[in-house]
Amino acid sequence: MANSVPVHLTYGPALPVPETPYRQYVYAYPHQKAYRLLENGPLLSDVWTSERLDALSLYVHIPFCEMRCGFCNLFTRTGAPEDVTGAFLDALERQAQATRGALEAAGRPVRFVLSAFGGGTPTYLTAAELTRLCDICEDVTGADLAAVPWSVETSPATATADRLAVLAERGATRLSIGVQSFIDAEARAAVRPQKRAEVEAALSRLREAGFPVLNIDLIYGIDGQTEQSFRISLDAALAWRPEEIYLYPLYVRPLTGLSARHDKDGRLWDDQRLRLYRYGRDHLLANGYEQTSMRVFRRTGTPAAERAEDTSIGEYNQQAGMVGLGVGARSFTTDLHYTTDYAVAVPEVRRIIDGYLATPAEEFARAQWAFRMDDGERRRMFVLQTLLESGGLPVDGYRQRFGTPPLDDFAAEFATLGERQWLDADGGGVLRLTPEGMAWSDAIGPLFFSPRVHEAMAGYQDR
Repeated sequence: MANSVPVHLTYGPALPVPETPYRQYVYAYPHQKAYRLLENGPLLSDVWTSERLDALSLYVHIPFCEMRCGFCNLFTRTGAPEDVTGAFLDALERQAQATRGALEAAGRPVRFVLSAFGGGTPTYLTAAELTRLCDICEDVTGADLAAVPWSVETSPATATADRLAVLAERGATRLSIGVQSFIDAEARAAVRPQKRAEVEAALSRLREAGFPVLNIDLIYGIDGQTEQSFRISLDAALAWRPEEIYLYPLYVRPLTGLSARHDKDGRLWDDQRLRLYRYGRDHLLANGYEQTSMRVFRRTGTPAAERAEDTSIGEYNQQAGMVGLGVGARSFTTDLHYTTDYAVAVPEVRRIIDGYLATPAEEFARAQWAFRMDDGERRRMFVLQTLLESGGLPVDGYRQRFGTPPLDDFAAEFATLGERQWLDADGGGVLRLTPEGMAWSDAIGPLFFSPRVHEAMAGYQDR
């Protein structure tokens, strides 16, 4: 960074050392469990009136899947019939129109620079429904989806030729497919009943469709998984030369399919996951990939890999302002993060989706479930969005934005990282995680949560 100064690492008292490397995946701060229902929530036209509107991102949440994996705690339901998906698109259109009206009320040009369809599985929708979904999104953005980087999540069973043809025609630039394991027995152990032949056929269709960026998701920590079996999946993924590979540690959360039958010793499981993470990381680095976060590896030397930095952030683009559409989607403004109700248990998810389908247009004009941000929470969000990435936390950038050095604002947190040798500083004034610090990202992230967020999350009733 230009005009930056070296960082001198001096620490005060540290926080307690995390007991496990796998506490919580931090992809947006604060977690949705910290949101609460607002009484007579503010009008979206008031929420967005003072926001920057020329660099927005759009995230659309499709809460449907053909199956629910044993580890999944996402907001999704399985087996939605056509009348439900059709009613969902009707509600989404009402929400999109209300949102577009709120943005236009500011009286300034509205421009979107990123789009992402997530879920759930967006390609659970039929080709005709995907076409309608694209039309709705182009109405709210005021431009062709093809005009901006655009990411879509898919699955082996739903990556059919007709669906992919729609996405290719409309200009999708990145397709992310959840494979998890190329070994049938491991897929079954994760309660993901799929065959490798089905996975390979889907990958062939994705490559034939010509999307600039292909991402393959893999999971480590499955019962019985070893370095040798993990390499089989890694090499199978590498054979497709994807522009990205994401490596996810297996989590078992309450109310998920694996939660009732997962009795592994926590320390042994942590050891297994750390071993597999290090093995997978080193294998991908040795095969021409660079690591940009604990989970993300990008193939070097291709223009598509460089563009992937823009196309893959999707829901995580909090700083520039994100507009969320669909039940379970979050929207981020400077002072307010808002969404719909959230749950994991199947009956509760269906209840919330049914409520969304019945929501009249006028109710979409107000924020519902929300978390009010303040200066302290914005500082924490900035730290989490930069420190957990390979680019690191720019000290001067933080000071220019907030007026104080991050080492002063979070002395105890950085003391913990320093004592464990998880933190490094270069001469350019950037705080970066060491390789071992990156391995512990899911423990480091929660260290920076505020007491307010910890309390709100602790008070959330799992359902």
